[in-house]
Amino acid sequence: MDNLVANNAATIVDITVENFQQVILEASQEKLVLIDFWADWCEPCKDLLPILEKIAGEYAEHLILAKVDCETQQEVAGQFGIRSLPTVMVVQNGQPVDGFAGVQPEAQIREMLAKYLPNPEDDFLAAAGQAIQRGDYVEGLSNAKQVLEMSPDNINAKYMVIDCYIETGSITQAKAMLDEIKLVDQDARYNTLNGKIELAEQAADTPEIRQLQASVAANPDDLQLKVDLAVQLHQANKSEEALSLLLSVLKKELGFGDARKIMLDMINALTDGDALKSEYRRKVYSLLY
Repeated sequence: MDNLVANNAATIVDITVENFQQVILEASQEKLVLIDFWADWCEPCKDLLPILEKIAGEYAEHLILAKVDCETQQEVAGQFGIRSLPTVMVVQNGQPVDGFAGVQPEAQIREMLAKYLPNPEDDFLAAAGQAIQRGDYVEGLSNAKQVLEMSPDNINAKYMVIDCYIETGSITQAKAMLDEIKLVDQDARYNTLNGKIELAEQAADTPEIRQLQASVAANPDDLQLKVDLAVQLHQANKSEEALSLLLSVLKKELGFGDARKIMLDMINALTDGDALKSEYRRKVYSLLY
């Protein structure tokens, strides 16, 4: 597109009579066009422009910031009937759909544009849902966490994260997060996930684990028993208990058997972003170095 220039990651264009049709009528069929009517003598215009450029930079894929210098482009300004500066107009599919006159707070401008621009939270939430449907809980967890970074109170994302934690074996994190769900947000999903956690915990309570736990209790200095128990706990998705047990072995004897390798393998098997992964990686390295 002629005369379009990149500025702060935004697509910005100076509107003239020559490119008016190309930008206002044609480009607005594919992207939202935000027209800023300004003049060099207008001090409020200079206050408003950085705000518009900032917002446009965040939505470069979906938004064109079109600037009209009303001193040099009086014909263009006249076509829109501009009576005061600054004036901002939103054009979609060749038609003005919204706008305002004067300097407005950034929050108010964003609220206006939100009606026409895609919400990145929705994209991540949809991606998380699709990943969960196809059984890719690691990908689902990553996308759902992105939503929570942008909107910490998004209840749909919270339930998705909890579900992914359960399916990837992070039962402790799932349980802790479910406990934080407020009563007003406890719907059918809350009960379903609570049931999944209970089933996971029951499945992890195997005869082999109970027997090894009894043996460790009777022989607390037997490091191999602790390693064997940690392996069983890990297989039962009790990663935190397994890692804690292996750490106690390494603190007693850093080079004991395969304990260090087993622990590092367990840590690496955890999903990226899992708090346990960074926590126990630091603890192991603190022993090594």
